[in-house]
Amino acid sequence: QVQLAESGGGLVQEGNSLRLSCVASGRSFSAAAMAWFRQAPGKAREFVAVISWRRDYTYYADFLKGRFTISRDSAKNTVYLQMNSLKPEDTAVYYCAVDQIRPGGSVTPSDYTYWGQGTQVTVSS
Repeated sequence: QVQLAESGGGLVQEGNSLRLSCVASGRSFSAAAMAWFRQAPGKAREFVAVISWRRDYTYYADFLKGRFTISRDSAKNTVYLQMNSLKPEDTAVYYCAVDQIRPGGSVTPSDYTYWGQGTQVTVSS
């Protein structure tokens, strides 16, 4: 079994930054890719960014326009999401997820095997 624990969320003003972390644990942990998704109240869960676990590959949702950066520390089984120039529309619960099959990950939530509990990000105007 794999456990994912997100942290780093909080309440910030528009234009500020946050850095989310997701630590993976469990004796059976292995990943082809890890991703961040988010879900705002009343909306479907949406893809934010993905990073390959063993290759130099990242992919981002178009709406981010370069504001977020995903990175990883394989030695620590940790993936990060640096979020800059935050906007009120970025308010959501942010989840990390593990894809054990696709090195390039996927934008489809159902392709991911494991999920964290989520961390709330609230951006005030």
